Amino acid sequence: MKTFTNLDFEIFSDGLKSGKKTRIEFENGWGASVVSHDYSYGGKDGLYELAVLFENEINYDNPVAGGDVKGYLTEEDVTDLLIQIQNL
Repeated sequence: MKTFTNLDFEIFSDGLKSGKKTRIEFENGWGASVVSHDYSYGGKDGLYELAVLFENEINYDNPVAGGDVKGYLTEEDVTDLLIQIQNL
C-alpha cells in the first residue's frame, strides 16, 4: 500500500500562490492530488488538501471524498484516504 511517505512533492510558486503539490495514480485507475498552499483547505496551517482522481481527472462521485475535496488533513489523514482510494 502506498502512503504519505511514498508521495513525491513538487515545490512550486506561480506568482499567486506557492506551496507543494503531487499526484499519485494506483493500478485500479484511481488516484489522488495532494496539495498544500496558502489557498488550499488547511494550507496556511501546514495541512493538506486531497482530491480523488479517476483516470487522472478529479472525480467527485466516489465514496472516499463524499462529493468534494478533503481538506485540513494531517499526514496520517492523507495516508488513511490513500489506502481507501487504493481499496476502491
